[in-house]
Amino acid sequence: MTQQIIIATGAIFGMLSVIFGAFGAHALKKILSEDQLHSFEVGVKYQMYHAIVLLCLGLNANYGTSEIYWCFTIGIILFSFSIYGLILSDAKEKKLRFLGPITPIGGLLLVSGWLLLLINAF
Repeated sequence: MTQQIIIATGAIFGMLSVIFGAFGAHALKKILSEDQLHSFEVGVKYQMYHAIVLLCLGLNANYGTSEIYWCFTIGIILFSFSIYGLILSDAKEKKLRFLGPITPIGGLLLVSGWLLLLINAF
Protein backbone atom coordinates (compact mmCIF):
# COMPACT_ATOMS: atom_id res chain seq x y z
CA MET A 1 0.00 0.00 0.00
CA THR A 2 1.51 3.33 -0.99
CA GLN A 3 1.74 6.20 1.45
CA GLN A 4 -0.29 8.41 -0.91
CA ILE A 5 -3.21 5.95 -0.89
CA ILE A 6 -3.13 5.67 2.90
CA ILE A 7 -3.06 9.47 3.30
CA ALA A 8 -5.79 9.95 0.67
CA THR A 9 -8.00 7.37 2.38
CA GLY A 10 -7.51 9.07 5.74
CA ALA A 11 -8.26 12.46 4.19
CA ILE A 12 -11.46 11.19 2.55
CA PHE A 13 -12.69 9.60 5.77
CA GLY A 14 -11.77 12.75 7.71
CA MET A 15 -13.58 14.99 5.24
CA LEU A 16 -16.67 12.77 5.31
CA SER A 17 -16.56 12.75 9.10
CA VAL A 18 -16.78 16.55 9.17
CA ILE A 19 -19.62 16.52 6.62
CA PHE A 20 -21.55 13.80 8.48
CA GLY A 21 -20.94 15.52 11.82
CA ALA A 22 -22.34 18.80 10.50
CA PHE A 23 -25.26 16.96 8.89
CA GLY A 24 -26.02 15.25 12.20
CA ALA A 25 -25.70 18.43 14.25
CA HIS A 26 -27.93 20.49 11.98
CA ALA A 27 -30.22 18.50 9.68
CA LEU A 28 -30.67 15.36 11.77
CA LYS A 29 -31.08 17.12 15.10
CA LYS A 30 -34.71 17.79 14.22
CA ILE A 31 -35.38 14.24 13.03
CA LEU A 32 -33.51 11.93 15.42
CA SER A 33 -34.15 11.16 19.06
CA GLU A 34 -31.43 11.92 21.62
CA ASP A 35 -30.33 8.25 21.63
CA GLN A 36 -30.26 8.08 17.84
CA LEU A 37 -28.29 11.31 17.60
CA HIS A 38 -25.81 10.03 20.19
CA SER A 39 -25.31 6.79 18.23
CA PHE A 40 -24.84 8.75 15.01
CA GLU A 41 -22.20 10.89 16.75
CA VAL A 42 -20.38 7.74 17.92
CA GLY A 43 -20.08 6.65 14.29
CA VAL A 44 -18.73 10.08 13.32
CA LYS A 45 -16.21 10.14 16.18
CA TYR A 46 -14.86 6.66 15.46
CA GLN A 47 -14.60 7.52 11.78
CA MET A 48 -12.60 10.67 12.56
CA TYR A 49 -10.34 8.94 15.09
CA HIS A 50 -9.42 6.28 12.60
CA ALA A 51 -9.06 8.78 9.72
CA ILE A 52 -6.41 10.50 11.84
CA VAL A 53 -4.71 7.16 12.50
CA LEU A 54 -4.63 6.47 8.75
CA LEU A 55 -3.02 9.88 8.17
CA CYS A 56 -0.38 9.09 10.81
CA LEU A 57 0.28 5.71 9.23
CA GLY A 58 0.62 7.27 5.81
CA LEU A 59 3.14 9.76 7.14
CA ASN A 60 5.20 7.03 8.82
CA ALA A 61 6.30 4.36 6.35
CA ASN A 62 7.53 2.11 9.17
CA TYR A 63 4.00 1.45 10.43
CA GLY A 64 1.80 1.73 7.36
CA THR A 65 1.45 -1.96 6.56
CA SER A 66 -1.20 -3.16 4.17
CA GLU A 67 -2.89 -5.32 6.83
CA ILE A 68 -3.25 -2.40 9.25
CA TYR A 69 -4.55 -0.16 6.46
CA TRP A 70 -7.21 -2.67 5.43
CA CYS A 71 -8.30 -3.37 9.02
CA PHE A 72 -8.85 0.33 9.66
CA THR A 73 -10.39 1.08 6.25
CA ILE A 74 -12.86 -1.81 6.20
CA GLY A 75 -13.45 -1.37 9.93
CA ILE A 76 -14.50 2.27 9.41
CA ILE A 77 -16.83 1.31 6.59
CA LEU A 78 -18.46 -1.56 8.45
CA PHE A 79 -18.60 0.12 11.87
CA SER A 80 -19.43 3.76 11.18
CA PHE A 81 -21.40 3.36 7.98
CA SER A 82 -23.55 0.57 9.41
CA ILE A 83 -24.37 2.85 12.35
CA TYR A 84 -25.36 5.62 9.93
CA GLY A 85 -27.55 3.20 8.00
CA LEU A 86 -29.17 1.80 11.13
CA ILE A 87 -29.94 5.22 12.57
CA LEU A 88 -31.23 6.80 9.37
CA SER A 89 -33.36 3.78 8.44
CA ASP A 90 -34.76 3.62 11.98
CA ALA A 91 -35.66 7.32 11.80
CA LYS A 92 -37.68 6.54 8.66
CA GLU A 93 -39.26 3.57 10.47
CA LYS A 94 -37.75 1.11 7.97
CA LYS A 95 -34.86 -0.17 10.08
CA LEU A 96 -32.32 -2.15 8.07
CA ARG A 97 -31.83 -4.88 10.68
CA PHE A 98 -29.26 -6.75 8.60
CA LEU A 99 -26.82 -3.94 9.40
CA GLY A 100 -26.94 -4.75 13.13
CA PRO A 101 -24.47 -7.66 13.02
CA ILE A 102 -22.16 -5.74 10.68
CA THR A 103 -21.34 -3.06 13.27
CA PRO A 104 -19.48 -5.38 15.68
CA ILE A 105 -17.56 -6.94 12.78
CA GLY A 106 -16.35 -3.43 11.91
CA GLY A 107 -15.45 -2.85 15.54
CA LEU A 108 -13.49 -6.10 15.59
CA LEU A 109 -11.55 -4.98 12.52
CA LEU A 110 -10.74 -1.66 14.20
CA VAL A 111 -9.48 -3.50 17.28
CA SER A 112 -7.48 -5.82 15.00
CA GLY A 113 -5.88 -2.82 13.32
CA TRP A 114 -4.79 -1.47 16.70
CA LEU A 115 -3.45 -4.90 17.71
CA LEU A 116 -1.47 -5.18 14.47
CA LEU A 117 -0.11 -1.69 15.04
CA LEU A 118 0.98 -2.70 18.54
CA ILE A 119 2.64 -5.88 17.25
CA ASN A 120 4.31 -3.88 14.48
CA ALA A 121 5.71 -1.46 17.08
CA PHE A 122 7.69 -4.29 18.65
